[in-house]
Amino acid sequence: MAVFPTIAIDGPASSGKSAVGFAVAQALGFVFFDTGCLYRAVTALALERALDLHAPQALADLAMQAHFHILPATQPDGRQYTVLVGKRDITWNLRDAAVDSAVSQVASVPAVRAILTAQMQVIATEQSTVMVGRDIGTVVVPGATLKIYLTASAVERARRRHAQNLAQGWPSDYAQILSGLQARDRLDTSRAAAPLTQAPDAVRLDSTHLDLAQTVAQILTLWQAKVGDCAVG
Repeated sequence: MAVFPTIAIDGPASSGKSAVGFAVAQALGFVFFDTGCLYRAVTALALERALDLHAPQALADLAMQAHFHILPATQPDGRQYTVLVGKRDITWNLRDAAVDSAVSQVASVPAVRAILTAQMQVIATEQSTVMVGRDIGTVVVPGATLKIYLTASAVERARRRHAQNLAQGWPSDYAQILSGLQARDRLDTSRAAAPLTQAPDAVRLDSTHLDLAQTVAQILTLWQAKVGDCAVG
């Protein structure tokens, strides 16, 4: 078990992990950490520098050398956190379509995963955390206090991402999003390094027919059952 209480939320792309995890963290007074932002940050920098995404050593060197800082939200623009590289704010760059398309390739590099996993594990030992990603309960924090595998149908996940894009004023094509999510699922579940899979002791939560509040409420109920009512507040 982690030194500090940890809730690990894993699941496929656009299953609502970030929104749900952020709300759960706020309810419990925990730190929220979306581990995918580190993979996205490496990907964004790799694209910016025109690195070969099929060159593992170059990507690993970038992950090792880049100085990323994950902070609480610094702007009231809908972000859940701020990601800096050096002193440059790249938070919204992480949601670019090009990053969406390339991040699974970068995240499949074993050396990149090893470097970033070590950083994540340090964070988990320093504070009570709600940590979301693809391999939190299986690799990053296998001793997490509570593990959730959050999923939803591909159709529903694509609908949510499409609606989110439109709400942000970004161009959005539902069919393209659905196709991209299905391709991402195939790559995430079949990669050799820490593939997306449900931990044996994780609770599977399908949010296809649940809204955000209902999903959060179910997780808080599971948390209370695990550690007691005093955990909330």
